[in-house]
Amino acid sequence: MSQDLYLLAVTAASIGFIHTVAGPDHYIPFIVMAKARKWSMAKTTWITFLCGLGHIGSSVVLGLIGVALGIAVSSLEGLESFRGNIAGWALIAFGLVYLAWGIRRAVRNRPHVHLHFHKDGDEHAHTHTHSDEHVHVHEQDQKVNLTPWILFTIFVFGPCEPLIPIVMYPAARHSTAGLIMVTAVFGSVTILTMLSIVLVSSFGINLLPMSKLERYSHALAGGTIFLCGVAIQFLGL
Repeated sequence: MSQDLYLLAVTAASIGFIHTVAGPDHYIPFIVMAKARKWSMAKTTWITFLCGLGHIGSSVVLGLIGVALGIAVSSLEGLESFRGNIAGWALIAFGLVYLAWGIRRAVRNRPHVHLHFHKDGDEHAHTHTHSDEHVHVHEQDQKVNLTPWILFTIFVFGPCEPLIPIVMYPAARHSTAGLIMVTAVFGSVTILTMLSIVLVSSFGINLLPMSKLERYSHALAGGTIFLCGVAIQFLGL
């Protein structure tokens, strides 16, 4: 490996790591949705991985198209910024809708007491909710979980602005090996960082005593995603 490619690889790895850690949208949605929807670690891993792949892949394709058509880096960065606005607003909208649905679910799932009187004069009371009761098995089987697909779509629109310049450099020098290496290093570091933060955080949250907040888990997840989208869109995180 030449010194230029080595420095480019180190740069790609560093930027990929910093870009991921500094962007809460890379991990917070997966952490809160995994908790709210009770995803297993395996399911959380796959969803995070695929969304990260879509996130990286869309920018790589855009960069390659730019190289093929001879589009300037500044023009591609402008397009990435436009995509970022779409992704930011989509995250805000998804969080707001999920928050509203979570509040409605929490209200409907409010625990209440039923009194039962027996013929022998005894009586007893029990507390229950209606969230998961009175739901037929075939209804559960036919229910389609759209949440992972919504997250995937948002992440495909989400741009990787730092990737464009470092992809364009080896492409401009007609270095196919350099192009593949930069893409692989940046993508691997980004996805591994996402997975590390999501899985460690999810494991830690599962250890916390949060039974009293269980009824509000969906509302909290929606609110957190909404605030995350607001931070991305208006604070530039």
